[in-house]
Amino acid sequence: MRIKNRDELVEVLGEKAENAIEILEEGLKAADPYEAVLKTLKLKGSEVFVRDLRAEVKGRVFVVGAGKASGRMAEAVESILGELINEGIVIVPRGTANRYKVKRIHLWEADHPIPSKSGVEGASRILELVRELKEDDVLIVLISGGGSALMPLPANDISIEEKQKLTDLLLKSGASIEEINTVRKHVSRIKGGWLAYNAYPATVVSLIISDVVGDPMNMIASGPTVPDPTTFKDAYKILTKYGLLDRVPSTIRGYIEEGVKGAHPETPKPGSKVFSKVYNTIIASNNISLSAMKKKANSLGYNAIILTSFLEGEAREVGSVVASIGKEILVHDRPVKKPAVVLFGGETTVTIRGHGRGGRNQELVLSAAIKIKGLKDILIASIGSDGIDGVTDAAGAMVDGETVLRAERENIDPEQYLLNNDSYTFFKKVGGLVYTGPTGTNVNDFTMILIK
Repeated sequence: MRIKNRDELVEVLGEKAENAIEILEEGLKAADPYEAVLKTLKLKGSEVFVRDLRAEVKGRVFVVGAGKASGRMAEAVESILGELINEGIVIVPRGTANRYKVKRIHLWEADHPIPSKSGVEGASRILELVRELKEDDVLIVLISGGGSALMPLPANDISIEEKQKLTDLLLKSGASIEEINTVRKHVSRIKGGWLAYNAYPATVVSLIISDVVGDPMNMIASGPTVPDPTTFKDAYKILTKYGLLDRVPSTIRGYIEEGVKGAHPETPKPGSKVFSKVYNTIIASNNISLSAMKKKANSLGYNAIILTSFLEGEAREVGSVVASIGKEILVHDRPVKKPAVVLFGGETTVTIRGHGRGGRNQELVLSAAIKIKGLKDILIASIGSDGIDGVTDAAGAMVDGETVLRAERENIDPEQYLLNNDSYTFFKKVGGLVYTGPTGTNVNDFTMILIK
């Protein structure tokens, strides 16, 4: 049972919450790193199977990786391959290594989201290991969200402190994760396909958990085993766009400017021979979880559709749109007939104007609650698959048409809580918070409309 306060939610929201919880839990199960590896990676005799790929193990097997979910992935890989593994190094967030039981794979702790010296040391060890690979060897790479910060290896004379400053400036600039990773890749010796470059001519099997909307493999953990279509010129344009060219350390600016002029090698591009024996597979993603949720909703008797896995935008505005779709189904039976479940995936944002406490999922749901006030047979829920929504201990929230009426009876004004970005306090008083605890994975958020 992944949602810990099931009974409380059913008491507050009625029996429709039971179905909603079952559907959400199916999404969380599909995103579980251990389960995802077990489903994807198989060993039969001396052959390793990853979905349609069959790789015969003629030489040695090594395991490397980095990310917030990669410790759990390492556990699963070791449970499947066991003594076939010669050696492994997987970088995990500081303070988490002792959660996982592994013998042949060394779990190296580093820092996130700002990269540190321990991450550089771990990445250096990974690079040393892969450079020794021979043609008959197999390298299994475990990639998940957070891998970019956990596995930093700055290019040339760039120091980790300078890389830290770059990351900090980019995070505060408003740049998208795609833009941040484009710049990171061009000041790295391991990202943007460089890990695959150094592993050549070994066979590389990369198992990837996606935390980026739309699953662009070259952007997940900055794509260490994926061809990189971006260029030094792109990185230069991004720094210019956000006014960072004169603010980043001079070594970084100089390196990128030299790269634009052709003084440094570009990241390995699509079509390069170094990717001829590289197999990248997404084993868990928002889309995979939504498909599992749809199947579960169908089995419970609902007409279910996935509306999008690209949900983005201001959380309160998205909440209003989600509510309007719910109303459309209630009144007109479209885009799907009742009983209905509509699923959305992605990641919204919150522009903080107030001084309250909350998260993007709770804010989305509070906004939706205001719009569905008084309506019967409707429930709206939204949770973060990592179990952490904003700076709160909740994963998200769920509401129905009674939520706002219940608040008003207690003289609680939901509009004021929304204006103050104080959704957590609202739901703490009125009920509806969803608790999972940290799930050890991240495939973005799940949003759902359920109509009986």
